[in-house]
Amino acid sequence: MKTAYIVKAYRTAVGKAPKGVFRFKRTDELAAETIQYMMKQLPDFDPKRIDDVMVGNAMPEGAQGLNMARLISLMGLDIVDVPGVTVNRFCSSGIETIGMAAAKIQAGMGDCIIAGGAESMSSVPMTGFKPELNYDVVKSGHESYYWGMGNTAEAVANEFNVSREDQDEFAYNSHMKALRALEEDRFQDQIVPIDVEETYLNDSGKKDTRSYTVTKDEGPRKGTNLEALSKLRPVFAAGGSVTAGNSSQMSDGAAFVMVMSEEMMKELNLEPIARLVNYAAAGVEPRLMGIGPVKAIPKALKQAGLQ
Repeated sequence: MKTAYIVKAYRTAVGKAPKGVFRFKRTDELAAETIQYMMKQLPDFDPKRIDDVMVGNAMPEGAQGLNMARLISLMGLDIVDVPGVTVNRFCSSGIETIGMAAAKIQAGMGDCIIAGGAESMSSVPMTGFKPELNYDVVKSGHESYYWGMGNTAEAVANEFNVSREDQDEFAYNSHMKALRALEEDRFQDQIVPIDVEETYLNDSGKKDTRSYTVTKDEGPRKGTNLEALSKLRPVFAAGGSVTAGNSSQMSDGAAFVMVMSEEMMKELNLEPIARLVNYAAAGVEPRLMGIGPVKAIPKALKQAGLQ
């Protein structure tokens, strides 16, 4: 079996949706420009040696529809030779493509694959434009099959006794870590500068355009504190504990890695970032989907022969 390595990894900054810095930027553009930047770091590498471009996307419709990965391959690599495949496993769509890329390389079905994900929640709303549920499934008592993250967060909190105070404290500490990382430029080596052109009405009421470049994550709030978080109302259940302050934000962005066989990596004299050993997905009760990693991690470790 071949060995797969990550040799390059880049991402856009994270933009808030639906009114953040990337609200005027298409998903395929975010992804393609990230890949373009990656390829510039390998000026002597022939892009025709890339076997595939795999793009995870949770809502593949609208501007993210068709086979967006193929469009991203064409736009990002500027050649017609490299195919593309769009993958949907909801929140784990991007990491699923990395697992698929590693498995293909380990099986000898390729030597170099670009894998990752891209999403614009500003462009395509949560659940998409026209969700059509199977109401027979709902009527039979399985409405949790269609629950979103807010509902399952409340269920997980109740099931495992995660208090409102614990959630608020975790959220506060997360904000502080993110703010400190931004102040210390911890993420700058991985973030691709993205230019955005905005169309707006100027002071004369006429259509105009202006441009700006995004290089920093949008979201961490400097003014937040535990007292402010404790005053927010729950938004998913009466008497619940999940609020806008202790939930993850809706975001826009893209991130990609280049996965490569050991043979090609050594041929090109590249330094590995990480070795990919194994990957696993696992199913849990839909209403508790937030605990998926609790089952998936032991499964991956067992498959890899690790403890």
